[in-house]
Amino acid sequence: MRRDCLSGAILLARAVLSSSHTDLAALLEEAKQALPVPIPGVFSAGQLSKRLAVAQALPAGAYQRCQFHALREAADPIFEADRHAKQELTKPVRGIRAIERALEERTDEEAEARRGDCLAVRSSLTDDGRPPVWASGLLWHHRLSLLSTSISHGEEKRGAFPQR
Repeated sequence: MRRDCLSGAILLARAVLSSSHTDLAALLEEAKQALPVPIPGVFSAGQLSKRLAVAQALPAGAYQRCQFHALREAADPIFEADRHAKQELTKPVRGIRAIERALEERTDEEAEARRGDCLAVRSSLTDDGRPPVWASGLLWHHRLSLLSTSISHGEEKRGAFPQR
C-alpha cells in the first residue's frame, strides 16, 4: 500500500507475492502513471528492496528512511547496554525469595522490616521500557541505590538487627 504523506490518502494498494525491488518498482511506476502530480520523494523503513525500487522507478526522487525506524535502530546499542545492566542489577537481589521464605513464620518487628525491604526491592525492579525513550536499567540502579541508602540509614538510626 502506498500513501500520500500529507493527506494520508491511499495512492495504490495491491497484494503482492514478492517484495523484490523489481516488483516494488513496478508498483511505484503504476502509482506514478496514475497520479496527476509528480512524486518528489519516498520514505520507508529502509529495506534494501524498497531503496532499490525507488532508485529504479523514481531516479530523480528523494529517498528518506523513516525517522522512527532509524532512531530505533540507532538505539540498539543503548538497548543492549541497558539490558545487560538490568541483568547485572538483578544478580545481587536474586536471593530475595529465600529471605522472604525465611521470614514467613515470623511476626516480630525485624521480620516486618525485612519483608518491607524485600517488597521495596521487588517493586523497584518492575518498570521496563525500551531505550532511548526509557532506560529502565538506569531507573533500577537509581531506585536500588536509594533503597540501599535508606536501609543503611535505618539500621544506623535504630541499630542493626542482630543476625539470626
